[in-house]
Amino acid sequence: MPNRLSEPGFDATLASRVEDAGLNASAPPQQRWLDGWLLRFSAGKAKRARCVNAVAAGRLPLDIKLRLSEQVFAEAGLPLLVRITPMTVPNELDGQIAARGWRRFDDTRVMVLADTAAVSAPRLPANVALQAIGLEPFAQRVGALRGSPLSQRQAHGQRLANAPVPFHAYELLVEGQGVACGQFALEADLVGLYDIFTAESARGRGHGRLLCAHLLAIARERGARHAYLQVEGDNAPARAVYHRLGFADAYGYHYRTNDPSAA
Repeated sequence: MPNRLSEPGFDATLASRVEDAGLNASAPPQQRWLDGWLLRFSAGKAKRARCVNAVAAGRLPLDIKLRLSEQVFAEAGLPLLVRITPMTVPNELDGQIAARGWRRFDDTRVMVLADTAAVSAPRLPANVALQAIGLEPFAQRVGALRGSPLSQRQAHGQRLANAPVPFHAYELLVEGQGVACGQFALEADLVGLYDIFTAESARGRGHGRLLCAHLLAIARERGARHAYLQVEGDNAPARAVYHRLGFADAYGYHYRTNDPSAA
């Protein structure tokens, strides 16, 4: 079954704009087109930057497109992943590759805040500071918090440095020690929150929500009216934080692969 907008009354035009903005924000240097498919094959952690996005109708038979895509990903040393969204063309693609035995994994929710003005940024406590950091240091910082290998951190930094839309990265410090970090991508009046991460030892204290509120405030000062983010569907703690900030589910997506080792 193809993904559907999770809220029947959700603005489909805004959802489509958010999908475009998310594609732009996750664009790696390593990508090419193949008969209506956008192939991305970055060595980084983000699956959005190492998968197929079927965004336009093509002319080649599906099996040929899959075979040609597998060759591209094999040359890059990566498994072939196909990302399925409500905008996937054709919308029967999910069922077609499922019928070929491709497994489904990583159900993800795209959440949207319709009006950034609805979120106010509370005053930071005296022992808390928010500081901007460079994109390469940010990639290293968040990668270290996640336990990502050096190759993924380097690929992340490369993708951010070459992104077609501007990213702005920040770190939240308590008593001078970094406890959370995150960044946002701006495109017209849309802001996307990315890589929001709180150190395991500092979780459950409201740092993530505080960081997000201030990122949204900064983005709003720069013209952002709508906000979006992407979070795994089973990440209940993070989703609860975003719901409290006013985000609501807009649509979902997932991946398909025939590689048993893909994750």
